[in-house]
Amino acid sequence: MSKFNTAFWGVALVVSALSFAGCQVDGCTDADAVNYDPAADNFDGSCEYEGEIVLWYGQAASAELQDWQSASLNFYVDGQIVGSTATNQYWTSAPDCGANASITITKDMGKATALAATYEVVDDWGDTWWSGVLNFEANTCLAVELTL
Repeated sequence: MSKFNTAFWGVALVVSALSFAGCQVDGCTDADAVNYDPAADNFDGSCEYEGEIVLWYGQAASAELQDWQSASLNFYVDGQIVGSTATNQYWTSAPDCGANASITITKDMGKATALAATYEVVDDWGDTWWSGVLNFEANTCLAVELTL
């Protein structure tokens, strides 16, 4: 084989390899991520997630809160207020995340697919009625009923 043929095939092999590598699209390949790229075929670790939780209570909790002269509730997640509502507002079943007048918390989870956050529900007298941990899951809406 001549030097020309050897050099030609060497260059052709390198160009072919680069062409195939160039066809790959880096990006987020996880359909559960907020930045999912359907054109991506090479996972590059860039996926970002968020989760939602809706907090709600029923008629029995509403009645008891009112019996204790509580008129309103403030909802805190990780120490930050995320919403408020009157105690006479209640649900007969779990609302959807984002439903009108619901207390829906959307959490940016970064690259994690699960994330825990603390919550506290305080009435207008400063009394804590509920507190604990909320467990967010990527690309889901979880309903958490607050019961007494």
